[in-house]
Formats: sequence, C-alpha cells, structure tokens
Amino acid sequence: MTRLEDRTTLIEHINEARAGGARLGQACALAGIDPRTVQRWRKHDGTIREDRRPDAIRPTPSHALTAEERAQIVAVANEPRFAEIPPARIVPMLADEGVYIASESSFHRVLRAHGQMNHRGRAKPPRPSRPPTTHVAAAPGQVWCWDITFLPALVTGHWFYLYLILDLYSRKIVGFEVHDSDSADHAVDLVRRTALNEGLHAVAAKPVLHGDNGATLKATSVLAMLNWLGIAPSHSRPRVSNDNPYAEALFRTAKYRPEFPERGFADRDAARDWAARFVDWYNNMHRHSAIRYVTPAERHAGADHAILQARHDLYQRAQRQTPARWSRQTRDWTPIAAVTLNPERDSAIDTAASQNQLSGSVDAPAFPSRPEKNNAAERNAGQARSGAARSHAQRPLRREHGEDGEHRTLLGVSTAAPSASAGGSGRQPHDAGAGGRE
Repeated sequence: MTRLEDRTTLIEHINEARAGGARLGQACALAGIDPRTVQRWRKHDGTIREDRRPDAIRPTPSHALTAEERAQIVAVANEPRFAEIPPARIVPMLADEGVYIASESSFHRVLRAHGQMNHRGRAKPPRPSRPPTTHVAAAPGQVWCWDITFLPALVTGHWFYLYLILDLYSRKIVGFEVHDSDSADHAVDLVRRTALNEGLHAVAAKPVLHGDNGATLKATSVLAMLNWLGIAPSHSRPRVSNDNPYAEALFRTAKYRPEFPERGFADRDAARDWAARFVDWYNNMHRHSAIRYVTPAERHAGADHAILQARHDLYQRAQRQTPARWSRQTRDWTPIAAVTLNPERDSAIDTAASQNQLSGSVDAPAFPSRPEKNNAAERNAGQARSGAARSHAQRPLRREHGEDGEHRTLLGVSTAAPSASAGGSGRQPHDAGAGGRE
C-alpha cells in the first residue's frame, strides 16, 4: 500500500514533469507506477484519494471456520500429547484416529492468530544464512586473505601445511610458512611476522584479514593476536566453500606448477624450499591475468600504472603506423582499480574504477576511435556500431584460468613475502609459508 503522503509527492513530481513537456506514460515509467494507477488515485475534483483497502468491508466467507471450530483447533493443539508436535504431524495423527477438524493450513492460521506459532520442541528454528561480507580493496594493505593447504609427503597419510597470507589488491603473497602440523600457534606467528614485515605499526589504517571457518584460523589465541595488532578478522559463512576464492585460487596455481612434486615432499625442509621458490616466482615473475599481466610485486609497489601506460602508448604508436590492421580500438591496458571480495553489488567499485582510467592526452579519451580513412572503416561504412563495442582483446578476460594455467582471483592489498623487483627489498623468505586451507 502507498501512503497518502507518498501518493501526493509522486503526483506532484509527475505534474512537474508533464509541465516540462514529458508525456504521462514516460513520467509514470520513471516513477515506477502505471498511468492507470495515477488516474485511480485522483478524485474527480483533482484531490488525491487515499488507499481504501484498509477500510474495505470484506464479508466472511460462508465456508469459514466457526468460532467453535477455531476453539477446538486451539484446544487440540494444546493437548499434552501434541505439546512438541507441529501441525504438519498433528493433522495426520488425527486422521489416523478418524478425526478431521481442519486442514494443516487452517491449523497454522488459527494458532498464528492466537500467538502460538512458535517453534515446538528443543530444536532451534532454522535461520537463514547471512549474506557474505563484502570487502573492497582500493590500495595495498587494506584487505588480506589467508588460508592453510595440505602439501603431500612421500609417506602416505603424512602432510605438511602451507600457511599463506595474500594481499587482495595486489595479489602479492605477503606472508607464508610451512610446518608439519596444523596449529593455531603457527598461525599466530605468521600473522605477527607478516604485520612486522609490512610495517603495520606505522600505519593508522589496519587491514581486514579474511579467512575460512577453520578451527585454526578462528582459535582464541589467533583472535587475541589480531586484536592486539589492530587487524579486523573476517570469516567465511558456515558451510560455504567459495567465500575465500582468492586464497583457494592461489593454491590451485601453486599445485599445478611444473616443479610441484607429484609424489610429495621428502621432508619439511624440501617443502619449505619449494614454497620459498614458488613465492619468489609468483610475486616477482608471474604476470597475473587479473591485474593486466603485471607482477604482484609491481602492483604492490604502485609501478603497474607506469607499466600499463607504457604499453598503452606502444599500442597507440603501432596503431598510427599501420592503421589498416586495427579495425577497432587498441587493447585495454587500464589499471585495475578496486578489487572486491564476495561483492554484493558492482556499484561498490564504480567510484574507484572511474578514477583509474588511462588517457592518451589531456581531455582526450583513453582509446580514440580509429582513423576514418582506413580500409576497415570503408568496409564497415553504413553499419550501425554500438559505442560499447570492443575488440576481443579489450573485453575483460573472464575465463577461470589464465593462459598460463593461473586461476584468476579478485583480491589484493598487502605484503610480507620477499620482493626482488618493483621496489622489494630482496629479503629471503624465512622458513615459513603462506596461509589458507582447502
């Protein structure tokens, strides 16, 4: 129902639009109502009619339950034998006794009217799953993801554990450790060492650390350490396996690398050595498909803008040299702006995306249209083309895995792992790994 005040406001706006030259149908469509609704709201004298449904006289149906039948339903439902039984079972039990009072839905309606539609029995009523928590990272150090995964050993049934922390914005591995046991103490050491390496003590805004619902990552000692460091913990929803996709995707990339041993690691030192080499490759040499094929270390250090601008300029020069080879604009090298974890709506990153567009020159579009006097333009003359049409190279790469088998992810913002390029200090990784559990 629409209140009288809301009706009056809508009618005033529609009248203003019509006074400005708009048609009634267009104004109503913009307001989200039908023109017939506007006509129904207006009285003959031009005033607005309030909703008459609350005051409508609705006669009682001839087949409605009588007062005696309603009282009988309440009395039966309150019998001791039915004290913990819902109407869905009361009705069949009465039917087995040759008694029919009313349908199951009638039982529900009558009990609801008497305030007795509570959950019966000791079991808790079902609760809807909460929506996933959305985190947006627009710079390094804002959102971290961590998890733990198994690394197989040569001995069947024995495992090593890779603890890993990933920066959502840059995709850089900022902390990792490898241990031979799954323990909250190892998680505490990892997050404390990563916070020290990333210099969290010197920054005012602390990151959010998102992980799964594993007992290790939710242990009291871990939460106490996060509270002491000022890091806000975030966890996946219960029984939801894809609320931490970036860490899971990173583990997929790691275990499908050619150097990953098929038969497992001989000992913990071998696992740590492999983890150190993988993190160095991933941070400093791996060109990530989700961040325009720059390395995580370059993006973490802020060097990706200059690199992508240089690529854009190169493509612009190539287009000017041989315009006939370019039927549309050049490849999109615009830096990835904000990255979302479990996005609820795309509008959360619209602002950040609008601030990160490349431009060929001041007040000029990033990708100017192709020259009018080239063969491609002549071939396509007369064809209506949408301004949103883009070449295959410009379309976002939505495939699940990159060309090199790397599984795309959507997070990034922090570091604690070695960085040999793009401003890294070249620190060698300590005998540890990264966080995340499959």
